[in-house]
Amino acid sequence: EGNEPGDSTKITYQELLHKVCQFANVLRSQGVKKGDRISIYMPMILELVIAMLACARIGALHSVVFAGFSADSLCERILDCGCSLLITADAFYRGDKLVNLKQIADEALQKCKDKLFLISCFPQTPWNPAMDTWWHELMSSASTECEPEWCDAEDELFILYTSGSTGKPKGVLHTVGGYMIFAATSFKYVFDYQPEDVYWCTADIGWITGHSYLTYGPLANGATSVLFEGVPTYPDVGRMWNIIDKYKVTKFYTAPTAIRLLMKYGEEPVKKHSRKSLKVLGTVGEPINPEAWLWYYRVVGEERCPIVDTFWQTETGGHMLTPLPAATPMKPGSATFPFFGVVPAILNESGEELEGEAEGYLVFKQPWPGIMRTLYGKHQQFETIYFKKFPGYYVTGDGCRRDKDGYYWITGRIDDMLNVSGHLLSTAEVESALLEHTAISEAAVVSHPHPLKGECLYCFVTLRDGHEFTKTLTDELKKQVREKIGPIATPDYIQYAPSLPKTRSGKITRRILRKIAKNDQDVGDISTLANPGVIKHLFNS
Repeated sequence: EGNEPGDSTKITYQELLHKVCQFANVLRSQGVKKGDRISIYMPMILELVIAMLACARIGALHSVVFAGFSADSLCERILDCGCSLLITADAFYRGDKLVNLKQIADEALQKCKDKLFLISCFPQTPWNPAMDTWWHELMSSASTECEPEWCDAEDELFILYTSGSTGKPKGVLHTVGGYMIFAATSFKYVFDYQPEDVYWCTADIGWITGHSYLTYGPLANGATSVLFEGVPTYPDVGRMWNIIDKYKVTKFYTAPTAIRLLMKYGEEPVKKHSRKSLKVLGTVGEPINPEAWLWYYRVVGEERCPIVDTFWQTETGGHMLTPLPAATPMKPGSATFPFFGVVPAILNESGEELEGEAEGYLVFKQPWPGIMRTLYGKHQQFETIYFKKFPGYYVTGDGCRRDKDGYYWITGRIDDMLNVSGHLLSTAEVESALLEHTAISEAAVVSHPHPLKGECLYCFVTLRDGHEFTKTLTDELKKQVREKIGPIATPDYIQYAPSLPKTRSGKITRRILRKIAKNDQDVGDISTLANPGVIKHLFNS
């Protein structure tokens, strides 16, 4: 389904195979071979799936970059894994907004110089014949047969970047055998997939959900899926329900942030549509608040569709904690129990396992097929981030509570990460974007509750001498973050701080800043602070 309601197309498995073979041959003719990395920066169109599968067919690794990321973010990801080729589109509409993708891609490549492939949608695109080639021209002469590259189960399949708490994105690496079996099996059982189903996952393929539960999982099961290019509110707020009726969708998977967004327009836009085809509703990306869960259950699913609230990560490859529809008794807001083969534990600060009702660090005790194998080119960092804090366990970085019935409830990140509309952002990466502005001497970013996004960014900035805190400066800082990272990272609040609360060793205490952002006067112990006086000042401003 295209961005415009009248714009739709369909493709069979046979047609998909032919196009994948053709593009695999195109890639081979460009000198791409097994183990090479290919960067894909594209809107949600069929060619994106074709490009991914063509890479997989010849043993090349795809690195898909979400089309909402900036040129800086794209360049950083191309350089980190040494991509030899970029596949992009000239431009596309997201809702009523035109995104000049090729322009952003050109800017990124200006920063990192290499080859580029292009999908045509708009004629007035800047063009460099030494570097750029048209997809449709190369495809027209390519054969529809392509012998696959035979791969070992542990050969590399793809790299997908996720925000790291150091501020540098981490290239999560998944392999062929384990990842595929985990994505396929979890898709089959968590959505109770049946041959007559029509499945729709609204996630962008630039995120892991789009890899596992839009591309690989459904296709490995021979499922019929909807791929949607647009946004939930264009041309109107009934768009999702319209699509569900149009294609008779039976299994629907979306994010809490989309549910909260549509909730605020009330029940009427939902009730205008039949939605009779729906059987299972899923949610992914962040813990869902019980209020949104109940609205989804009562209004969207009319209390007849089980909800699968799935907890997992880019790093896990597939669902880790999840209900099984109609088999697991549900509790609004709980990810319930572990999926097959997953063994969770809750640890306290000193690494002891807690039994029964408990709250602490969520970890996993044994490997599962879809576990990431490394961070691309940074194996040492991989060991440090995920295994060092509690040796013998995989550390998720999430807090978790187990209730008296054994149900698991994710309480949110316990590291310097935040979850904005289901997108993981690191405070360090936003801070370093702010610090590039000439007026800023120090910056600290914390999470702040937000009714739609779940969390949003609250930034404290200290100015260099001779600079004033004005509305213009605030606008410049927001623009700077947008350009460095992308629109999803735009701060909601920027507060001027003459200085920041620090420990005597000079560490900024973000715990206290979170309290100030929420205007919560109960700041706890401040005896370790070098400058406790600043706190009162920050509350007043």
